Formats: sequence, C-alpha cells, structure tokens
Amino acid sequence: MLNIVLFGPPGAGKGTQSEKMIAEFDLVHFSTGEILRVEIAAETELGLMAKAKINKGELVSDDLVIGMIEKKIVASKDSKGFIFDGFPRTTAQAEALDVMLAKIGMTVSAMIALEADKDELVKRLLNRGLSSGRADDQDVSVIENRIRVYNEQTSPLIDFYKAQNKFISVNGIGSIDSIFGAISTEIGKISKN
Repeated sequence: MLNIVLFGPPGAGKGTQSEKMIAEFDLVHFSTGEILRVEIAAETELGLMAKAKINKGELVSDDLVIGMIEKKIVASKDSKGFIFDGFPRTTAQAEALDVMLAKIGMTVSAMIALEADKDELVKRLLNRGLSSGRADDQDVSVIENRIRVYNEQTSPLIDFYKAQNKFISVNGIGSIDSIFGAISTEIGKISKN
C-alpha cells in the first residue's frame, strides 16, 4: 500500500499534483478541510464535536482530525493507498498519524515535498487569486505571512520524516508534467521497496 504525505508551502502545486497522483496511482485523497466539511454536513459524532470547536473559534483538535482520518481509511481499506494533503501540519500530528496507522497495520511510505522559492510561490498564488477570486491569494502581505507561518510551524516536519528516511524532495518549479514525472519516478522507487 502506498501512503504519501504530500508536502510543500502554499502555492507549491500540491493540489495540482495530487489530482495527477490520484488518477495515475489510484490513491484516495485526504484533504483535512474536505473531511471536516463532510463530517460536519453529515452531522456525525465527530462532525458535531468539530463544529462545536469551530463555532467557538477554536481549532479542531488533533484527536478529532485523526479520528476522522481513521474512519475514512477504514472505509477505504481496499484502496491502493492514500495521499495526505494538508495533514500532518505539526510533528505532534505526524506522531499521532503514525500511531493511528500502526494500529491498523499501515505506515506512511514517504513524504514528497514540493520545493519552490518564495518569489515563485508569491507569483503563483497571485495568479491563482486572479483566476479563483480567493481573497487570501490576492494580497502579497497575506501570502508572505502564509509562507512565513509554513516555514516556522510546518517545515519542521521535514526533520521528522528525514529521521525516518521517508523524506523526498522534488523540485516544484517547471511544467506540471515534468514535476509529475519526477514524482512518478520517486513513487516508482518507493514501490520497489
């Protein structure tokens, strides 16, 4: 089973590349935001607990998010694997994910990190803001803050996966197809192990 943590700063191309990975390798996509919305809309026990946190302006706890992910993994256990996009975001979440996966006899295969410099990220996000209308992609100061938060809070996960020999860096600059080709090459190496 192929379980990939897709990683990178805002604008690195995670959404674009995850779509290609899903199609090519028949993987189930985990977007924590999407999972939260589905659970809340379905008014499941986990969804109601998450909604109560959100309505108070609080972050949804790692335990709740892990519970939702576990539920979706169990429901999709016959799949060829999973892409974790936007989760984990912290070392504590990565540790909790490892524990939960071990409990059901699985593990993270690798973290694939899409790398791009700040200027390229800002340019991509501004372009996305023009086409999507997303307000958070139209203000350079907001974009730069998102990148700063990523560098300070999320990038330490790289060390976590390096310590497990699961970190793979992929150049996120180039054509969509050339970047996907590099990802596919790395997935081919993982699949042989």
